[in-house]
Amino acid sequence: MQPKEATVFVIDDDPEVRGALQRLMRSEGWRVEAFAAAQEFLDAAPAEGVGCILLDVNMPGMTGPQLQEHLGRAGVGIPVIFLTGQCSVSMGVQAMKNGAVDFLEKPIDADALMPAIERAVATHRRTRDQGLQLAEIQHRLEDLSARERQVFNLVVLGRLNKQIAGELGIAEKTVKVHRGRVMSKMKVRSVAQLVHLYEQVLAAEAATA
Repeated sequence: MQPKEATVFVIDDDPEVRGALQRLMRSEGWRVEAFAAAQEFLDAAPAEGVGCILLDVNMPGMTGPQLQEHLGRAGVGIPVIFLTGQCSVSMGVQAMKNGAVDFLEKPIDADALMPAIERAVATHRRTRDQGLQLAEIQHRLEDLSARERQVFNLVVLGRLNKQIAGELGIAEKTVKVHRGRVMSKMKVRSVAQLVHLYEQVLAAEAATA
């Protein structure tokens, strides 16, 4: 089977469960890394990439929910699928509120687990790609001069060159020059594309507010 371009991290203190999950993941073509404890996973500092975590709830030391909270505070967005032998509704609800993709009871049903992993990886790939795209947009914005940023802000508000010239107290010809540089640095060919980039930045800022 062709290896999939994602890694499933198994974190469970039960060696039998850990081994069974490793074998299942490999049989389905996933790359897999296994850890006996949450702290062991953190100490290993796995390389960033697309994937998900299969996380036992009750473990010695740091529990599964505690690791989830720790990763959230650290800004690590890898999706979590909880595995537990003692499921409670309140625990499951809280885990889902904290962003867990699913909350599955042991013994794990492969027919339920595999679709959950597919969803988790797809979600992580999408959010990761969006994050990389946003970082690139932010980099382009930072490359604008102060005057170019002023022109950018007015262009995305729909101002015409003549209006921008009046608001900034500069010649219309100068506005055209700055506008051309803005379009070049932002790597767009139309105002519509420029506005789209601006809206992406606003949406990201609103999401983190």
